[in-house]
Amino acid sequence: MDEDRVKTTTEGDRRVATTGDIEVSTYLEIAKEMGGAQSAAAAEAEGTGERETIVVIDFGSQYSLLITRRIRECQVYAELVDHDTPWEKIESLNPKGFILSGGPASAYEPGAPLALTYIYQSGLPVLGICYGMQVLAKQLGGQVTSGIKREYGQALLHISEVDSPLFAGIDNPAQVWMSHADRIESMPPGFRSIAYTENSPIAVMGNDSGVFGLQFHPEVVHTPQGKTMLRNFAYRVCGCRGDWTMGNFINESVERIRQQVGDGKIINALSGGVDSAVVASLIHRAVGDQLTCIFVNNGLLRREEVERTFNVFRLNLGMQINFVDATDRFLKRLKGVTEPERKRKAIGQEFIKVFEEEAKKLGKVDFLAQGTLYPDVIESASSGSSVSAKIKTHHNVGGLPKKMVLKLIEPLRYLFKDEVRLLGVELGLPEEMVWRQPFPGPGLAIRIIGEVTREKLEILRSADFIVMNEIKKARLYRPLWQTFAVLTDVRSVGVMGDHRTYGYLVGVRAVTSEDAMTADWARMPYDVLARISNRIVNEVPEVNRVVYDITSKPPSTIEWE
Repeated sequence: MDEDRVKTTTEGDRRVATTGDIEVSTYLEIAKEMGGAQSAAAAEAEGTGERETIVVIDFGSQYSLLITRRIRECQVYAELVDHDTPWEKIESLNPKGFILSGGPASAYEPGAPLALTYIYQSGLPVLGICYGMQVLAKQLGGQVTSGIKREYGQALLHISEVDSPLFAGIDNPAQVWMSHADRIESMPPGFRSIAYTENSPIAVMGNDSGVFGLQFHPEVVHTPQGKTMLRNFAYRVCGCRGDWTMGNFINESVERIRQQVGDGKIINALSGGVDSAVVASLIHRAVGDQLTCIFVNNGLLRREEVERTFNVFRLNLGMQINFVDATDRFLKRLKGVTEPERKRKAIGQEFIKVFEEEAKKLGKVDFLAQGTLYPDVIESASSGSSVSAKIKTHHNVGGLPKKMVLKLIEPLRYLFKDEVRLLGVELGLPEEMVWRQPFPGPGLAIRIIGEVTREKLEILRSADFIVMNEIKKARLYRPLWQTFAVLTDVRSVGVMGDHRTYGYLVGVRAVTSEDAMTADWARMPYDVLARISNRIVNEVPEVNRVVYDITSKPPSTIEWE
């Protein structure tokens, strides 16, 4: 083998190796060897009811998390991990197959991220997408080169092997979405081209061991039948049963929480949102009176939210709720702070201090429960990936202090927002909780550009109240993912009643989304926008100008800070 190829050793009965190109004969031998073992393992997992997982290997694509989401929509659990995650962490997931994501690198460049060889040695099915396909080709003995012609946007996929399990129920030709500049020059031994486009003679390749590569992106909506292809991979190639349901998740979570907590005491931070409500309900189902909920008024909530939220929780959740008014200490902590990351971290740290102080009043408390979601984790740490960039720190992820007295318990950490809503319905929560629009943990602090003051908070509350009122009257609250006002640090000249004014600029933001990882600005009716603008400048004296944010995510985030 060449120096950059992998030398395979044995550790017990398991082959282990590092990143690099695979000796083709070794790969083919292992794949053949593992065929029976794979079926036996699948049968054993089915007998025990152990959760099955499609593991998505992250090479830094902006769509990596979307792949995970699409698989879960097929009722198969999927988890996104960094490309260099060791087998010891993967094994516990009970993997049924691997998906290699796209990414910005070129597989032929020195230092390009490659797949660890346990992926191939496992004998499990593998699906490479875009860059992931090129990684497959390079590591298994094929050749990847820079393309003569780039291929971006829509393309027609002509399926030459129509009986492939990947293409069951797929139109021929099928519309797909391309985004690549490199191409497969030659396939690895044992592979064949099973579909092509005008510019890619090898748009899909596969072998008889359940290893496939797609040059296009099946996870995006621009590939209309892409979800069906991913479903085919999960069910027809990997043999998944489809056991990822909210009912199963509740049962698993209740058992896991009981094991983790034991006889310990838990406090849960209630915010009024669906995330914290679901966490509280789930934990209460698991350990009952071992949970005490704490609702903190940090002074950064919207108008009437403190009273409304506390009453809803007290009436509907049927559990112990302690109320803490910490407005003064949060505003003191934010005094003079203008940089968004510093705001988020300051709020996160102050929250923890409040909770730890309240915990001491309750006696011995061991755990702090949080409604952290998967997108929070990904944006704060980009799945821990060395090939992805951090977007921003979420107050309940990267904003937490390094040393904490309480241990964290985060039962929703690997759920998307829509899954949390489904979970809330399954738990029997009232509709007003389940369908509440997302509200950021740092609250209005990150909707005020610049320093947060009492005066600015009142201005923003007034403007935001008008926005929400008009959205609800227009019956747009449920269809929209998020709607809110932003108080900028810009002031402009205006004229009202023949008098010069010099007031604040308010931005209005409304987006549509499925999971907050991507979002599009909402095409709101002009008459609704007109009413919002007219009411704000007439009812909020400090504001004389309103603008509407028509930027998608990416390149922007949903929140302004």
